[in-house]
Amino acid sequence: MYKVYTIRDVFKLPPERFGDDLETAATEILQSKYEGNIDKDMGLLLAVFNVRDIGDGIILPEDPATRHDVRFDILTYVPEVGEVTIGEVSELVEFGAFVRIGPIDGLVHVSQIIGDYISYDKKSGAFISKKSGKSLKKGDVVYAKISTVSMKRSIRDSKIALTMKPSGLGKEEWIAAEAKKSREPKQKGGSERKEKEKK
Repeated sequence: MYKVYTIRDVFKLPPERFGDDLETAATEILQSKYEGNIDKDMGLLLAVFNVRDIGDGIILPEDPATRHDVRFDILTYVPEVGEVTIGEVSELVEFGAFVRIGPIDGLVHVSQIIGDYISYDKKSGAFISKKSGKSLKKGDVVYAKISTVSMKRSIRDSKIALTMKPSGLGKEEWIAAEAKKSREPKQKGGSERKEKEKK
């Protein structure tokens, strides 16, 4: 889930930037400080914008940089357990598929791709189901549900597990086929035939 937070902070303006536009300098300094980091409360910090209310600079002894109060907005991404998300398959490995959900990849373990037996075919570079013939390859767009989240200090160390097994998830064509099947009239069962035979 994407969220926007408003933050108050203090940034240091080095002497070599005293002649620069203050708002531009503040934005660049704050971007380098925040963007790409992970905060335990806010999640993955994506973009600093709307930098405003820049205060007058304060100089402290033995430090030539000026310190300025500032207020700004930041766009973040927080993956939440139970959230259904749409993403693109970015990589396939024998144990599952990595799916790019927003700014981060989640893993769909092979056991969580579909409800029947599926295996990785190295020749075609795809997961293929033995029973239904469904396939999953790099570049496919899928719907998946977040099942577990472990956010660490860096994206590399963070882990998100996804599932596509529940009804209504997976590739769009799987979902469409499932919906079509559910709309088809059910065939009459054997109990009605037995009643006719008795008459």
